[in-house]
Amino acid sequence: MALTRGDDYPIHQTPEPVAYAGTDRNFYDRYFFNGYAPTGEGEDLFFAAAFGVYPHLNIADAAFCVMKGGRQVNLHASRWLNMERMDLSVGPIRIEVLEPLHRLKLVVAAPEQGIAAEIVFEGRSFPIEEPRFVRRNGPRTFMDYTRLTQNGRYGGWIEIDGARTVVDGFVGTRDRSWGVRPVGMRDPQDLAPPAAPQFFWLWAPCNFADGSLFFHTNDDELGRPWNRRSLWLADGAREDDFGGFAEAACAIRWKSGTRHAASATLDLGADGTVTIAPGPEFFMLGLGYGHPVWGHGCNQGALKVEREDFVNADLDRGMPHLLHVQAISDVTYIDNAGRERKGRGVFEQLAIGPHAPSGFAAILDMAP
Repeated sequence: MALTRGDDYPIHQTPEPVAYAGTDRNFYDRYFFNGYAPTGEGEDLFFAAAFGVYPHLNIADAAFCVMKGGRQVNLHASRWLNMERMDLSVGPIRIEVLEPLHRLKLVVAAPEQGIAAEIVFEGRSFPIEEPRFVRRNGPRTFMDYTRLTQNGRYGGWIEIDGARTVVDGFVGTRDRSWGVRPVGMRDPQDLAPPAAPQFFWLWAPCNFADGSLFFHTNDDELGRPWNRRSLWLADGAREDDFGGFAEAACAIRWKSGTRHAASATLDLGADGTVTIAPGPEFFMLGLGYGHPVWGHGCNQGALKVEREDFVNADLDRGMPHLLHVQAISDVTYIDNAGRERKGRGVFEQLAIGPHAPSGFAAILDMAP
C-alpha cells in the first residue's frame, strides 16, 4: 500500500501515488536555509539548515549548523522515510510551512546534543525560479532539477550548550530544489570511457536594505556558462517585474594554495558592478555536502542523530570534501545610475577539476 497524507493534496506529478517520484533512483526534494546579521558589525553568528527526502531510497535526512567565533557545530539526523513525504521532521529537526512561498518555521530540539532553535523565515519578495539545471556526463544524466530561491528576514532564537542568541532582524536565503542529482551511495560503475570530474559553481544571493541581488553560474572547463543568471528584486516585487540583467560575468581572485575566493567582482555590463569581499567561510559538509559519513540520502538506519564540532582554522582546505564553502561576504552594488548600495550575502563556491579562467588545469590543483 503506497497511499500517504500527500495523496489528499493536489500535488501529484505522475499517475501514481505521491510516494513514487518517477523512476530515477537519484530523485530528491530538498529545503535549505541560511541566516546572518545584516551588517558585519556586531554578531558574527551564521546558521544554516537543510532537509531532504529521497523517495526511491526511502530516506529523509536533515542538518542544522551554527558557526560562531571560528567554530562550527553541526547537528546531523537521518531516518527511514517510510514513504511518507509529508512528514517534515527528522529526529530533533522539524520544518513547518506556515504560509507557502512566504513564511516557514524551523524547530530544533536536541537537548542531548545541547542544541535548540526556533526560527521563522519570512520572504522579502516572491521567490525566483532559477533556470532548470540539466547536465549530462556523456550519456548519463548527472543533474536535472529546478530550484526556487528567496531572500528573507528571520526572527527567533538559537541555543548552543545553554548560550542563547536572538536572531531577530537577521537576513538570509532559503531555497527549495527538486529533481535528479547524485544522492546516496555512489554508482559503482564508472563512465565508459572514464572521464575526470569537473564542476564549477558560484552562488551569491545578497541582501540590501531595499532589495535583493541574485547571481549564480555553472561553468564548464573553459569557463563557458551552462547555467547562469543574475537579477535585482526590490522588496515585495516579483521576478517578472524585472526579468534579469542582460549581462553577468564574475572575476575571482583566489587565495593562494586554495580553491577559495579572496575577492570577486560581478560585471553586470551597463547595469553596474558588484564587489564581493568574502569573510568567514562556512563548510557545507556540515549540511551533508560531500560528507564522508553524512552524505545526502545515505542509509544510517531507522533513526540516527549525531553532533559534530570543529574549529574551521584546523581544517585542511585542500581536501576534496572541504572545497565547498559559503563565505559570509560584505557586498557593494553600484547600479547603472551610480547609486551605491552596501549589503551582505553569501558567496558559495565549489570548484572541482579544470576551469581555464581560474588557471585550474587538473582535478585538485590549487591557486598559486
